[in-house]
Amino acid sequence: MQGIEAHAGIGQMDNSDVYQGLAVEQESAVRVLYFARLKEALGRDAERLALPPGVDTVAALHAHLQARGGAWASELAPGKPVRVAVNQSMATGETRIRAGDEIAFFPPVTGG
Repeated sequence: MQGIEAHAGIGQMDNSDVYQGLAVEQESAVRVLYFARLKEALGRDAERLALPPGVDTVAALHAHLQARGGAWASELAPGKPVRVAVNQSMATGETRIRAGDEIAFFPPVTGG
């Protein structure tokens, strides 16, 4: 009797297949950091995010995150003050992002 493994190559996968999948995901991933009220409202301080096709600017990432809805939509809503840094340099909506970048979202801060 043949088992399921004999059909369609099932059971033929080894760890290298898993690692290849992880490598592809990490190759297209960015690290996103959230500070202050964003960290509190979104319930996280960081995440690794695979960049979807077409998300290659700060503005596109902002819109992608806002589309999650709920707290994401309200905290990242137009007119809500949020600053962004890419690789620890202040960024604008037009700033290009790519795999491996660190993107930080934070509210404006005043000091004295």
